[in-house]
Formats: sequence, structure tokens, C-alpha cells
Amino acid sequence: MRFGVNYTPSHGWFHHWLDFSLDDVQRDFESIAGLGLDHVRVFPLWPVFQPNRGLVRPQAVEQLALVLDAARGTGLDVQVDVLQGHLSSFDFYPSWVQTWHRRNIFTDPDVIDGQRLYVRTLAEALKDKPNFLGFTLGNEVNLLTESNPCVPEQAGEWIDALLDECEKAAPGLPHVHSEYDAVWYESDHAFLPEHAANKGAMTTVHSWVFNGTAQRYGPMSVESVHHAEYLVELAKAHAKDPDRPVWLQEVGAAQPEISAEQAPRFAEQTLANVLTCSNLWGVTWWCSHDVDRALVDFPEREYELGLLTTERKAKPLGEAIARIVREAVHEPVERTPITLHGDRPSWGPGGAFFEEWMSHARDGVRASIELG
Repeated sequence: MRFGVNYTPSHGWFHHWLDFSLDDVQRDFESIAGLGLDHVRVFPLWPVFQPNRGLVRPQAVEQLALVLDAARGTGLDVQVDVLQGHLSSFDFYPSWVQTWHRRNIFTDPDVIDGQRLYVRTLAEALKDKPNFLGFTLGNEVNLLTESNPCVPEQAGEWIDALLDECEKAAPGLPHVHSEYDAVWYESDHAFLPEHAANKGAMTTVHSWVFNGTAQRYGPMSVESVHHAEYLVELAKAHAKDPDRPVWLQEVGAAQPEISAEQAPRFAEQTLANVLTCSNLWGVTWWCSHDVDRALVDFPEREYELGLLTTERKAKPLGEAIARIVREAVHEPVERTPITLHGDRPSWGPGGAFFEEWMSHARDGVRASIELG
């Protein structure tokens, strides 16, 4: 089992790439390692790293390489997201896919060629670093389909094209892709469960209960604290390989749905439940450090998601995660199989199948999911 955290820099948020301070990164990583975590997921900003389709900035790539070296010095492995893409309610695009140059990032051949160049350039700098855990294509890229419409076939082809580039550029590493839960819960969504559960080295799952779960059932309800476990089991059901690993790549305690006082207990119960799942590769909490309130226009829930403050002090939630990392044991349990039915909306909060699975959880029964 791997336990890590999505790295949100304590100073400057992801804009830190514009005013890069290796000393700040080093101190951030020391505070993360102090919680007993073993890896971080980091997020280059696409327009900062590739401001022109033919230019991946050498200085930005060098800074990313220094981030991996700093992480290695504190005992942390690093997984690198490529296309940001979408982060914490903000979308980041380089100018060459916007305005007069408007192009679809999932279907335009020239854009995809540019993305391939970006992957190759990052891989050349990172592939031989012993703490490099591979690439995620981008953070919750399916959030970008509203402005970059595509059909499922095109979404699948885009994933295949960039994962193939990742493998050729940095062979043998666990390269993956990630989507938010519309891939499981929304009808007519271009990114499919079959994509999530079968493309790439692992299936990634992002579990957030502000998706209606906490609002409908309550922040500490059975439904909320079993949501991550449910998504892992739903992902496993769609995998053609019964032994395919699943990575809980994002899970967090977002206010106001989960209060700061409830967050440690939410973390303890959520992780205790998900650690009963087989094939679980690891858990990566969102996120490392709070967002400085001097930065404006974030949704309120984004500011205090961190395990640590902007001064790098562990919060009660961070102390709870550190305790879980020390004490938790991954012990998969025997499960009662139930057959998946209905369409994607029925699998989400309030849906018929979601309710059926959660009724077992309320009765103390651990359920697996099988395709009909």
C-alpha cells in the first residue's frame, strides 16, 4: 500500500511555477514526509510549460526535474500530471488552443502532436530519476469536454494516443489517466467506465462527497464514508483484468460539506473502509497544504483542504492521516457479489443501484460488484 498526497505548494499555489523557489518546495516536502507519506502527485501548468505548440520551456522542465530531486531527498516518490488542464475550479489552456487559434484538445491532430511533444520532453528529463512514478495524462480531463466536445470513440483514441507516447518516452512506468466521477455517474458522457477501468497501468478513482452524497445523506453518513470504497468496487467491476490495480488518486474532506471538526473522523472511516478493498495500489489524499487566502476567487471549499497550513504546520486532519499511515493495515475482505444494473445515473448518489449497494453497507455487508 502506498500513502501519499497531492502536492499543493504552500506559497503561490500552482502559480509557484512562475516564481519558482526550490527552497520553498524543499520545505514543503519535508513537512509532507514528516507525516509519514511516501509519494506526491505534482502538477505542471500546461500554459507555463508549453506556451507555444513547438516550445516546451527548458527552464520549466529543469524546475520540474529539481522538484523530483528535492522529493527524493526527503524520501518521496513523484507522479507527474501532464496537462493542467483543470485544477481546483480553474481551467488552464495555452494560447495556441484558445481565441483565434481555437482548437479541440481531444480531437485536433495538431494539438495532439503538440501534446505528444510535451510528453516526450518531460519524459526525457524525468525517465531516469529513480523516484519518478510515471505520468497521469492530466487532472480530471473530462471536465474539459464542455468546451472541447468529443464522442466516446474520440475520447478513447485520445487516451490511447497519449498513453502510447508516455510508454514510448518513459517505458515500463505506471502511466495512467484520470477523470472525475462523471465517468461513472453521468449519462452521455464521452469518457466511459470502460476507458477508466481498462486503459493505462491502473484505474484511478477520485472520490469527492460534495458531488451530492454529503448533501443528500449527511457528511458522516454511511453513504459518505463508504463512497470511496464504492467507487473502487465500481471501477473493479468494469476491469477486464480481475487483478488490475486501482489507485484512489484523490480523496479529501471538503468544507462546508465536511466541517474541520468532522474531517479527521471522516478520513479515519473513509480509509478504514477503502482498505478492505482488494487490488488497491494506494491512496493519495487531496491535498498537502492549504491555499493562501490572499489568492482570491477560489470556491470556499478549496482554501482549507490541506493536511498542513500555509505555515507547514500539521492540522488535526494531518495528524489523523499520519496516525492512519502508521497504524493502518491493508486487509482485503471477502465480499458479497451484487449485479450492476441500470445506467450511469443510477450508479450515482440517489440512484437505484447506489442505494442498493449502500443498503448492504448499512447492514454491515461488504459488497462487490459484478457486470450483468
